[in-house]
Amino acid sequence: MSDLVQFLLAGLALGSVYALICLGFVVIYRATGVINFAQGGLVVLGAFLTHEFAVRQGLPFSLAVVLAVAAVAGIGMALERVVFRPMVGQPTFAMILITLGVLFVLEQASAARWGYDVLLIGDPWGVQTVQIGGATVKVADLWTLGAAGAALAALFALFRFSTLGIAMRAGAADPEAALAHGISPQAIHGLSWAIAGAVATLAGVFLSAGPKGVDLSLSLVAFRAFPAMILGGLDSPEGAVTGGVLIGLIEVLTAAYLVTAVPGVGANFHVVMPYLVMVVILIVRPYGLFGREEVRRA
Repeated sequence: MSDLVQFLLAGLALGSVYALICLGFVVIYRATGVINFAQGGLVVLGAFLTHEFAVRQGLPFSLAVVLAVAAVAGIGMALERVVFRPMVGQPTFAMILITLGVLFVLEQASAARWGYDVLLIGDPWGVQTVQIGGATVKVADLWTLGAAGAALAALFALFRFSTLGIAMRAGAADPEAALAHGISPQAIHGLSWAIAGAVATLAGVFLSAGPKGVDLSLSLVAFRAFPAMILGGLDSPEGAVTGGVLIGLIEVLTAAYLVTAVPGVGANFHVVMPYLVMVVILIVRPYGLFGREEVRRA
């Protein structure tokens, strides 16, 4: 029983991080209709900048995280202004290919500054553990659950109850009508990229916490969160959170129980399992659990 509690908390913590990454995908997709493959590069950059501020510059960890979040949010806005705004109206596939190019640029820029070795980000939790219900739980997992939950709640409050959030939703639903009411699509797009950069940084910090550290392989985690985004529905923030949590739980519980019980499936089957779940759910619900069916005129 204690093992199950431990694995459930670990799965929820991983799922919370996936939810943050997915939310970054969804915010940009709703605003621009583009799947942003550069999200993994923003995750890596955010974690490396946290290392830079906390370890190399010696700043308090909390301040380092705030500075990294602000920096990557600003870089996201700059990318939108310089790279993606001139592409408005161009074919969607061209913009998707550009996001892939931006991913490689961000990765190589990070490698040029911080190298290829694993670097610790200087978080205060390290390998500390606590006992909960007889289970040994990582302190980093508890902080991940609390901080990611607070960040997701703040974003939902922004989207639901603030004037800015309502403007973003209006711009995503009907850009022409929103423009007629004085809502600037450019401002909405820039803000979407800033939010995507901010949540990517938080995800990178929690994925790198403790002894794991950060290196370029961290960007691959964004692709492991991809099934969560598809599962929840490309245009649904609620789906992104639900899909992220589900995929985190499935991945951890598969690694803990199924891989051990059925060794023939392979040691990395837990990495494949989320994609299998995604395929099954898409066969039943092609637009994901919370996605909206596209209405086409006959």
